[in-house]
Amino acid sequence: MKFTWECMMHLTSSAPPLTHGSFFRLGLNQSHLKPLRCSRTDNNNSRVKQVALTESNKKTPIFKYPFGSNSGQELSAELHNQTIQGFCKIGDVDKAMKLVAQLEALGFHPNSISYCFLIESLGSVGRTLEADALFQEMMCRRFKPRIRLFNALLKGFLRKGLLGLAVKVLVVMDQMGVCKNQETHEILLDYYVNAGRLEDTWMVVNEMKKNGIPLNSFVYSKVICLYRDNGMWRKAIGLVEEIREKGISLDRQIYNSIIDTFGKYGELGEALEVFEKMKQESVRPDITTWNSLIRWHCKAGDLTMALELFTEMQEQGLYPDPKIFMSLISRLGELGKWNVIKKNFENMKCRGRQEVGTIYAILVDIYGQYGRFQDAENCISALKSEGFVPSASMFCVLANAYAQQGFCEQTVKVLQLMEAEGIEPNIIMLNVLINAFGIAGRHEEALSIYQHIRENDISPDVVTYSTLMKAFIRAKKFDKVPEIYEEMESYGCTPDRKARQMLQTALMVLEQRH
Repeated sequence: MKFTWECMMHLTSSAPPLTHGSFFRLGLNQSHLKPLRCSRTDNNNSRVKQVALTESNKKTPIFKYPFGSNSGQELSAELHNQTIQGFCKIGDVDKAMKLVAQLEALGFHPNSISYCFLIESLGSVGRTLEADALFQEMMCRRFKPRIRLFNALLKGFLRKGLLGLAVKVLVVMDQMGVCKNQETHEILLDYYVNAGRLEDTWMVVNEMKKNGIPLNSFVYSKVICLYRDNGMWRKAIGLVEEIREKGISLDRQIYNSIIDTFGKYGELGEALEVFEKMKQESVRPDITTWNSLIRWHCKAGDLTMALELFTEMQEQGLYPDPKIFMSLISRLGELGKWNVIKKNFENMKCRGRQEVGTIYAILVDIYGQYGRFQDAENCISALKSEGFVPSASMFCVLANAYAQQGFCEQTVKVLQLMEAEGIEPNIIMLNVLINAFGIAGRHEEALSIYQHIRENDISPDVVTYSTLMKAFIRAKKFDKVPEIYEEMESYGCTPDRKARQMLQTALMVLEQRH
């Protein structure tokens, strides 16, 4: 996907597609948004028609309240902006955008504060196209964004894997003399670690040290993850002593990183010991803590402990994560223990988790390859009938559930339904689609998804490459694996242990053939 940054920035001049969902060969709908100078699209992706006003109207703008109010209340320009900001504060960005559309249809624009609220709200729900268009408009009107707004844009772009766009934001910040703050560095650090970009991660850490920005628990937890993902788990654990020496208390983030590191390398006893110590020091485990423990026990085949942890988590009043329940379903389903799954449903219902039970029942139907939810559209309809509004993460979970079974068409349909809800697919969703085609043995279509990612300026991460390598290994196309590995390194992604193991497997097979 290509965005257009006009006016003062001149970052690119290409017309942007409406969403990341133009999946070339897969038959998804594609529409294009051709931005005009100082213009924007509303939530329905239709061009807002600007209407010329008389001078008297421009001086004293009065607006009717647009949302069905029978009070006859009229809004001044100031009250209009306050209403937009109010809708953003309560998370109702659709109503805020409708109000902006009506305002612009009369030839007016939001004020600088409203622009900031709108861009932050749109970025937080993944609607980066609209956030970008509003930012263009804001720059055209000569408003000077503050660091908070730049951080919101960075976070939104990087959440979707749009590294190129994020870099351009950093360039504009530099041109406008806006200095990075601690949050800016942490946003970049979070993305680089998750994307497996080792050199970029150390660059950010060194820049923080150079600028006198303290390395807090968040930064150290990310460095631990970096060591963990690159096979240096003992070094990751050794970093804990350095943290203590600096007088930084071990908080939840650091504990979670240590537990996940032990879990990933099969040291489950140590992970549980750290978990107990965490509770002894009055650091309350959060959903991330429980997810990590349950996931790694599932991976190790210790379903008894995984289910005990799952039950204990609910007893602590925490909302079960669908992704973790999916791990349990896959393991229990492989063993044919559907009665255990059913028992867990009943327990959740007893705790008043009716909505959660509905979601998990859908996942069970998908994994069981039976039932009425094999069709993605029926699945989403069932969720809505229960009063549940599907989020981006829920769409991702459902798409992954279909992908794990190799149901490619249903995985694609989930992405279509996601777009229909106004949510733009991100790099995570595209990785899920690569995985779906890989499991189904359709490696060429998996490759076409990767090509789509590169052609549309979305930045692939280490998961993209390792998933693509796995797809070619499944198809016994071992000669392509080293090529993908080399491309991963040339793109700046540091191969993790899984990628290195797959490369070794492919090279061994190729050596035996010759």
